[in-house]
Amino acid sequence: MRYLVRDRMFAFHEEAWIETEHREKVFKVDRKLLRLRTTFAFVDPWGQTAATIVRKAMTWHHTILIKHDGERLGKISRRLFRLFGDRFVVKLRDGRKLRINGNLWDREFDIQHRGTTLAHVSRRWFSLRDTYAVDVMEPADTTMLLVLAVCVDHILHEQRD
Repeated sequence: MRYLVRDRMFAFHEEAWIETEHREKVFKVDRKLLRLRTTFAFVDPWGQTAATIVRKAMTWHHTILIKHDGERLGKISRRLFRLFGDRFVVKLRDGRKLRINGNLWDREFDIQHRGTTLAHVSRRWFSLRDTYAVDVMEPADTTMLLVLAVCVDHILHEQRD
């Protein structure tokens, strides 16, 4: 299924909406302002927080924690030494390790587990409207894959500034 992340991070309220390809709102990504650490909340249309993204302060490389109800679900970090392009490593609570690689400069990348693509993120067709698509191939992990796509986009946006 295809999801569209409508990025409005430059607006005063700093929020982004994630919708299905049929324009149904799935999550609002709400940036918490006036905090020491960068924090985002994934809120469903009924107001329930599905996940929280917290950027760790004082790290050598970008590390973001993914939490739900105070419990850590995963950690995404940029590889310190990389030979070919940008890569991220994700360690999930259940022990799985995911890799994120591709052309991150153009925001064309895949989220993979053991060589199997779980999701493909593309800004190719949406570059003028601050929108990117997340094609989820593994519906059981939809929320986590959407969270990871937003994490990588945030890290890349922060890196460019």
